[in-house]
Amino acid sequence: MRKEDKQEIVQALAEQIKSYGNFYITDTADLSVEKVNGIRRKCFENNIEIKVVKNTLIKKALIEAGVDTEELAGVLKGASTLMFAETANAPAKLIKELRKAGDKPLLKAAYIQETAFIGDDQLNSLVNLKSKEELIADVIALLQSPAKNVISALQSGGNTISGLVKALEERG
Repeated sequence: MRKEDKQEIVQALAEQIKSYGNFYITDTADLSVEKVNGIRRKCFENNIEIKVVKNTLIKKALIEAGVDTEELAGVLKGASTLMFAETANAPAKLIKELRKAGDKPLLKAAYIQETAFIGDDQLNSLVNLKSKEELIADVIALLQSPAKNVISALQSGGNTISGLVKALEERG
């Protein structure tokens, strides 16, 4: 591969890293072509972009994107596959689903909103991460709950007061 081609790949990867903000580094080595194609299909269905790239190019792209590479550089050994997704926990959920059928892909690391998660033991933590949309929905639900209670109390109180006024009117 020519130097210019490598530079183009590094630039494209750096742009993806910047634009997504979330990516996973996995190990899919020793998987059959059929299994890798199955993973690619599942990624496509779940809006996850998958790329197999040489570790040296990944390191250069991380530097180019301004990502702190110290922690991540340690996991860039052997075959590495990158997964990019808008939703931070989507690749983790997919990896967990795929692991029901076999022991790979292994999670080497994940980079979520400027935080590095190193090692396969972080998978459950990543699966349980809430997406930005889920957090916003939780906050809205929490804010709506007291307002609904106040409105409900006012409505039921209003009915009681109007009922008392009518009863007093009828007496008088």
